[in-house]
Amino acid sequence: MPDLKPALPSSPVPPVAPRRPTALTLHGETRIDDYFWLRDKDDPATIAYLEAENGYAAAVTAPLKPFEDALFEEMRGRIKEDDASVPYRLAGFYYYSRFETGRQYPILCRKPIGADGGWQDAAEQVLLDVNALARGREFMEVGEFEVSPDGRWLAFSTDGTGFRQYRLQVKDLATGKLLKFRRERVTSVAWALDSATLFFTTEDRRTKRSNQLWRHRLGADGDTLVHEEKDERFNVDVYLSRSEGYLFHQIGSHTSGEVRYLAADKPDGRWRVVARRRAEVEYTVDHRGDEFWIRINDTGRNFRLVKTPVAATGREHWQEVLPLRSDVALEGIDLFRHFLVRHERVRGLNQLVVTDLRDGASHAIAFDEPAYSLGVEANAEFDSTVYRYGYESMSTPGTVYDYDMATRVQTLRKRRPVLGDFDPARYASERLWIAARDGVEVPVSLVYRKDRRGDGPAPLWLEGYGAYGMPNDVYFSSGRLSLLDRGVVYAVAHVRGGGDLGQAWHDAGKMASKMNTFTDFIDVAEGLVARGYTAPDRLAIEGGSAGGLLMGVVANLRPELFRVVVSEVPFVDTLSTMLDASLPLTVGEYEEWGNPNRREQYGWIRAYSPYDNLAAQPYPAILVKTSLHDSQVMYWEPAKYVARLRTLKTDAAPLLLVTNMGAGHGGASGRFDRLREVAFDYAFVLDRLGIGR
Repeated sequence: MPDLKPALPSSPVPPVAPRRPTALTLHGETRIDDYFWLRDKDDPATIAYLEAENGYAAAVTAPLKPFEDALFEEMRGRIKEDDASVPYRLAGFYYYSRFETGRQYPILCRKPIGADGGWQDAAEQVLLDVNALARGREFMEVGEFEVSPDGRWLAFSTDGTGFRQYRLQVKDLATGKLLKFRRERVTSVAWALDSATLFFTTEDRRTKRSNQLWRHRLGADGDTLVHEEKDERFNVDVYLSRSEGYLFHQIGSHTSGEVRYLAADKPDGRWRVVARRRAEVEYTVDHRGDEFWIRINDTGRNFRLVKTPVAATGREHWQEVLPLRSDVALEGIDLFRHFLVRHERVRGLNQLVVTDLRDGASHAIAFDEPAYSLGVEANAEFDSTVYRYGYESMSTPGTVYDYDMATRVQTLRKRRPVLGDFDPARYASERLWIAARDGVEVPVSLVYRKDRRGDGPAPLWLEGYGAYGMPNDVYFSSGRLSLLDRGVVYAVAHVRGGGDLGQAWHDAGKMASKMNTFTDFIDVAEGLVARGYTAPDRLAIEGGSAGGLLMGVVANLRPELFRVVVSEVPFVDTLSTMLDASLPLTVGEYEEWGNPNRREQYGWIRAYSPYDNLAAQPYPAILVKTSLHDSQVMYWEPAKYVARLRTLKTDAAPLLLVTNMGAGHGGASGRFDRLREVAFDYAFVLDRLGIGR
């Protein structure tokens, strides 16, 4: 085996991964995979190789360490470290989270609501101190956090590795003691109204697919299996309606679903089906009074809204509330005793529409920036006239509003503070539409600092995703100011495959049409160059997960178009992964990418799979990032990709692989650790763009 230790920082030499060829034959093609062995995490050579790559990356970037440190301190200096969330009401308490100066994780708390509705003078009860949970660990994340209806018990789950494998526990909030109850691989939790019965779902040990629903009574030794989903395309979930009238058991794949329901005050009762699953039909359910409200795409991809009596859920009893609209996607609903809030998307932008269910009058909440995003905040109480939502744009920090649905009065509750000399008026946002090669207009969102925007091509950071029907909505980042203040234009390409323009936009970038995602991104990059925003030698691109797949494909197709690529937890060994049904998520993903066991669908994926299409050609500078405990995109995909690319690339530009040995798909869990990772990325990219400290 060759020496895997990196050379001295004065002349770093990339490590060499040993070749151990494995032949993979299907559909008449034999692919030789020299690095298949990297899948074995227990092989000491695997860990040695990852650590050698980390050492090499550290050596190459050693001259940038002062710049990285300066960026980190600059970004940390914008954060109000002792910040807190806006409290929300639930069953006699205000719940909130807060940070303390210098600490990485939040502290989750509550205070009782006073007779006058206030809370400030009440004694604080700490429910979970995530800093204490993280003590001695490199990673800590809280998943589920559900307080029982009587306020006595807290069911919570934690992941201590980053593998997104959660342990469920129950805490007695009266005594502060943990019950002996422990359950592993828990994916969702809901309480019955008796506050003694807990429903939870668990994942399969082999595939990490959420496949079983369980019932547990506090104090009992065991659990009762309520349902096991055998179809490997489907995952399961459980939740309690805001009305607290019903428990819902959601069963869904990427293209179809089914919802079962149970009266929340009858936990030992029989679960019933709202509507049997049908191919290509997805739906969600909420409850109000004696009716279920159903958001469903049975008549078209953009969904319609119907309601039906709880006592008669057959389709013949459905009453249409809102028909399918070709130009508006109904993304979700929030249902209250007297009001309905619809989450819609029009030409790529969110909107909120409020309906007073007492008289049917509807109105939209207006927003005036060219690109922004909305988020649902905690709206825990069913009998409320106030709707809380979050708003942000690329130049407006995250903002929480309370909107009185009856009076239409909006109250700003909190805008995330940005310390220092931040002034949003210095920054400008734009929304462009750039024609793809087939004539389809692709939206692009941009932000830049006005006084740093010259007449010529600027350094530009272009981000993309484009998968699973997930909109790549814009967001504010105080850390990103370190780019904008140095003259970088930041852009987001809303390419096909995401849900940015509704479900049809998703359909146009998946399965046989997946190549549209990649060509859209290239066409957007070329369009930005043609319009004078940037130039190829000033263009950085970035994407993570499925966006990392995007990075791998476009770097293969048009390497000369980009100066530097940042590829985070990239899905770059697409073909091999989709051929391995034993891996987490694979079978369920057949409805997104295709099933390569079928010849035609093998051809779809083979045409773009980055690992299989690497070529002997020059490439841009590339930074590839992964985590050892990633359960969504296994570490070996980026590791194999880098190892093979090293043998093929014909240029001298840097190629770095950085593996976080103590995290998962989302990277570091601590807020300062995460900021340190961003500072590393920024230092690398800014240096390649010729921008120093």
